[in-house]
Amino acid sequence: MMTTRAKYSLGQVVRHRKHPFRGVIFDVDPQFNNTDEWYAAIPEESRPSKEQPFYHLLAENEQSYYVAYVSEQNLVADYSGEPVDHPDIPDLFGPFEDGAYPLHFQLN
Repeated sequence: MMTTRAKYSLGQVVRHRKHPFRGVIFDVDPQFNNTDEWYAAIPEESRPSKEQPFYHLLAENEQSYYVAYVSEQNLVADYSGEPVDHPDIPDLFGPFEDGAYPLHFQLN
């Protein structure tokens, strides 16, 4: 049985390593769990390994808000101390504090 430990946590603010967006992590898959079509759409030279955690983000860039699915290797922690303005954040998290968002609910 393979075990994977996620580097980032729920509510943490992160940035994409290569693209200009940041977001709040709201879910983590221990390894790739999206469609083959989604994976094939990534240029082969940029395609990440499927055997690593993938993160669901409430993401933002200068133009819009959206949900992103990003491999661990393509994320870095965001230490700017700036909140993320995604409109869905209040549905899942409490107010921004100490650089992160606390969950509204308890996990099992």
